[in-house]
Amino acid sequence: MPASSNDFEWLTLRQLKGVASATPEPWCIRVQIENLSVREASNGKPYYELKLNDGTESLVWRVFDSSQAYLEVTTCKRGGWIEVAAHWADGKFGLEPRNASLRPLAENEIQMLLAGDDETRDRQKLDYETITNLTSQLADPRLRMLCGMFLQQHGTRFQRAAAARDYHHARRGGLVEHVAQMMRTAVQICVAYPALNRDLLVSGVLFHDCGKLWENNYSEDGFTMPYTLTGEMIGHIAMGLEVVNKLWRTVMDSPESASWTLLEPPNELVRLHLLHLIGSHHGEMQFGSPVLPKTPEAIALHYIDNLDAKMEMFRRGYETSAELADGIYERVRPLPANLIRPLASVPPPVPAASSVKEENEEGDSTIAR
Repeated sequence: MPASSNDFEWLTLRQLKGVASATPEPWCIRVQIENLSVREASNGKPYYELKLNDGTESLVWRVFDSSQAYLEVTTCKRGGWIEVAAHWADGKFGLEPRNASLRPLAENEIQMLLAGDDETRDRQKLDYETITNLTSQLADPRLRMLCGMFLQQHGTRFQRAAAARDYHHARRGGLVEHVAQMMRTAVQICVAYPALNRDLLVSGVLFHDCGKLWENNYSEDGFTMPYTLTGEMIGHIAMGLEVVNKLWRTVMDSPESASWTLLEPPNELVRLHLLHLIGSHHGEMQFGSPVLPKTPEAIALHYIDNLDAKMEMFRRGYETSAELADGIYERVRPLPANLIRPLASVPPPVPAASSVKEENEEGDSTIAR
């Protein structure tokens, strides 16, 4: 018989992918139908392919005419909101719902889903605060105003954009998560390499993917990410260059700019270096950058971006990939091979009390001199 959601625990797609096994278990999910298409099976019969999204993950569900849910799916539409109650198993082709039943979501359930689960909402709120705090503390007044103007004009759109359609941070709000973690990394790298221009690098992190606000943007009231002619024909790097150039002209027309004529480095040089970071951040022309990284900040930005993307791929892989053997997980593309369970992280040692005291005394004596 079809499943009844009354007896099933509600999980997010991320949670479901983390707990599902070869043994079917009863769970229900609440999702938006991001895409729906009718395809033809090898036997010539039609089947439905639905891409489901709940803001934490996405899932492709293929419904054949032998499925109990087939008739219910025929009434579904792209952009619709549904609950799927089923016995879920991690099968040969990924997650498979068995004995599934569907029902439309009520308006209050849709709003709860759009608000996000508590963990995601709290994490993205903290990440956005990190971005606003770090950019508001920039010493260069030109870059500080530029970043503040961008967040003021586009902050709402920024907070719902994805960092990518696939591979990493491919979810509503994913770009904020990606940028915040990159900023934290950039700040620490500037400690290790003090010759780097910290203000320029932090600004480059904020703007490197700003074109994705238009290329990878979710609708205001859902988890669908429509394709656009601008995104397809121009791309996020070119759009990002245009956005920053336009904002820069506005900043230079502000009354505050009158006091910046003697600032070093000069205004035009700062603009060029920032645009270079945006244009070169993919690292190679074959990956879409119109120019190769030619400054220390540009190469640092490229590797920070790549590192955070790869770390997210590993994190997601450990949560959702099939375990092929003890400690060995199925490959997550575009990572080069199967994943191996990592060693547990070890917290840094806490300085001994005597060492802290000696450092403080040394600092006091230095000040006294």
